[in-house]
Amino acid sequence: MASETKFESKTISKLKEPKQYKVVMYNDDFTPMDFVVDILKTIFNKGHQDAVAIMMQVHKGDRAIVGQYSYDIAMTKTQEAMHQARENGYPFQVKVES
Repeated sequence: MASETKFESKTISKLKEPKQYKVVMYNDDFTPMDFVVDILKTIFNKGHQDAVAIMMQVHKGDRAIVGQYSYDIAMTKTQEAMHQARENGYPFQVKVES
């Protein structure tokens, strides 16, 4: 009778955190500050005080990083913000940067 040999294979894999992408808002002279605050609160889940602070940073410095997200989330949030801006007739700019 032949002897059977059993092997157990254990695979250990380490999951890496996904690369993070910056979502950046840019200032313009036409988009109302209240609209920007609303976008920060509804799409980017910022509290009122944080939303106002980020909006002021955009207003005074021409741009601000809103947050860092995985690529898919960054793109989804950016596209939704841009869609709402266009629906309201604003030239508001939000971009994803690496």
